[in-house]
Amino acid sequence: MKKSTQPASPRDASARQEELATRRERSRFGKMVKFLFTTSIISIAGLALGLLYLRSQALPVVKIVQTSQIYDLHGDLIDTIHSGQNRQVVTLQDISPDAIHATLAIEDHRFYDHFGLDMKGIARAVWVDLKSRSLEQGASTITQQLAWNLYLTHDRTWERKFKEAILAVQLELQYSKDQILERYLNQIYYGLSTYGVEAAAELYYGKHAKDLTLAESAMLQGIPKGPRYFSPLFDMENAKSRQKDVLDAMVRYNYITPDQEAAALKEKLTFRTQQEEQPDEAPYFRDFVKSEAIAKLGISESQFDSGGYKIYTTLDLRAQAIAEKAVRNNLRNADKGLQAALVSIDPRSGYIKAMVGGRDYEENQFNRAVDGKRQPGSSFKPVVYLTALQNGFTPVTRIKSEPTTFTYDDGRNSYTPSNFNDQYFGPIDLRTAISKSDNIYAVTTIMQVGADKVIDTAKKLGITSPLKPLPSLALGTFPVSPLEMASAFSVIANQGVREDPTAILSIEDGNGKVVYRAKPKQEKVAEPEYTYVLTNLMESVFDEGGTGSRVASTIKRPVAGKTGTTDTDAWMVGFTPELATAVWVGYDRNRDVSAVESHLAAPIFADYTEAALEAVPPKLFPIPSGVVTAYIDPATDKLASSKSAHSRMEVFIKGTEPTSTSEPKDEQDEKKDNPDTPDKVNRGWWQDLKRWWND
Repeated sequence: MKKSTQPASPRDASARQEELATRRERSRFGKMVKFLFTTSIISIAGLALGLLYLRSQALPVVKIVQTSQIYDLHGDLIDTIHSGQNRQVVTLQDISPDAIHATLAIEDHRFYDHFGLDMKGIARAVWVDLKSRSLEQGASTITQQLAWNLYLTHDRTWERKFKEAILAVQLELQYSKDQILERYLNQIYYGLSTYGVEAAAELYYGKHAKDLTLAESAMLQGIPKGPRYFSPLFDMENAKSRQKDVLDAMVRYNYITPDQEAAALKEKLTFRTQQEEQPDEAPYFRDFVKSEAIAKLGISESQFDSGGYKIYTTLDLRAQAIAEKAVRNNLRNADKGLQAALVSIDPRSGYIKAMVGGRDYEENQFNRAVDGKRQPGSSFKPVVYLTALQNGFTPVTRIKSEPTTFTYDDGRNSYTPSNFNDQYFGPIDLRTAISKSDNIYAVTTIMQVGADKVIDTAKKLGITSPLKPLPSLALGTFPVSPLEMASAFSVIANQGVREDPTAILSIEDGNGKVVYRAKPKQEKVAEPEYTYVLTNLMESVFDEGGTGSRVASTIKRPVAGKTGTTDTDAWMVGFTPELATAVWVGYDRNRDVSAVESHLAAPIFADYTEAALEAVPPKLFPIPSGVVTAYIDPATDKLASSKSAHSRMEVFIKGTEPTSTSEPKDEQDEKKDNPDTPDKVNRGWWQDLKRWWND
């Protein structure tokens, strides 16, 4: 049978074509689905890989410049130090919630909902930029702004915006939202070289960021949009307008109520203007501490200035203010070129409590308290006399005060000192020599005990400047600094125990880690009985006729000290049980001081000491067990008797006190034979007390 060769009907042909078309349609749809599915998988995988890659990549290294701060002994801020960027990094917990909410409301209210990029904001910004054919719209989130400030330039280019977006995502992958917000609030610029909310709060309001009110927060957080345009220090009208914008946003996003906004707008704000800023406190001490900290940490000055270090010091700002006032008041009517320096140390700890390095820091930054080395004159004599007491001298050791020429160096050289105004006193004891600052006594002493021993004592007391074993050393002819003198006298005040002078207690780095802690050395360099006897003798300087008697009425407490005067220098160095203080007055270029100027160091010392210790009850110098007292007849330097015309109570190192009386030998023998004589019977403790009181 032959197959039919008749052509298909038009209907059948149409059906087949439709079927083929359907198959092709299904094939294309299937391919499209497969393509879209494959593309989606690849895209998701690519996105995941991209995110994993971004997460694995370290963000660019950036150094957050922070302000270093110096604090006093009580934690009060002395000064801040920075290199162009005033910034103090704090945690979110140390920022007022109102300041945080103000930032979120005005800058990025969806901050906690997005992943670093606000797609709605980006779409709006792109549309505006395309229409204007510019890059005016930022639409940056807080995360993008942080990336921009930390890692990028401020150029307005598409390339920079792309990098900003990538870095923002990277920040979100590596930090929590709170960490990003904290870094942002510590980074943003508020004008006047001030970065971060903590430094800004201090600059504008003189308070910490945690203490900002709602009104203050809204005003402050409006400034970063235009630090010059919206700063209340430059344009209050613009600043108030911006403050209202911030408060409106806070109401809109439910951070505050309309009533709170109204109250904030009515609040009168007080700003710390540039004119109201106080001058730097303790500027000479600040410079000293800065150099000490740099040396201890082994860093550069720029690293210190920008490292956010916190230096906790021994300074007492109250004592410092008193010291500066004492210098200022006593030099008020003096020649403008006359300078002064003061260093005060707590002898019990070695803590430097006050430091004045000059009359006016703004005019001259040279720190005379530390770097100024001048001849101490007679204020060096206590070093000589401590050595003498340790080598057999007693308070009643007599030397004749008269014009004398001393030979030394095996007779090859001679030295002829003189007393002030060529006034000599004949045979005098050590107490009188100290009180009247007799030069002949001092040089005779150093010749007898040996200059090498005096130098050894000076080094033990903390004097590090070069000294030479010459007779003139006794009269303070070798320059030393006020810091050295205060340190040396603090050892005498502390019963022979040397505490290293300490200015810095500890240092923290920008992350709060302690990188230095003071471990001052304590060393016993003299026995307490020797330092006490010397202290007692030095109290005579303030007695009637002593070189410090002019200021005796100012100081209402036991005090010991020694004046010192050369042609070009005037000194007063002294101490109480709580403070050892050295004061120097003179000219920088070794110009002679006048008779009036030579008497200015003592009143500075007296005014400072009395005011600094105003709240401290007067204390006697503690008497060591190795010290004894005895009534002495000044005419004979022997024990006083009923026949003595005058007597005084004197202190001695036990075993060095006189053992015989000033009575004739036959009377002494008579009393030995008859110990119950009326004089012996009647002199009890009451008579001794009355004698001491009358003397």
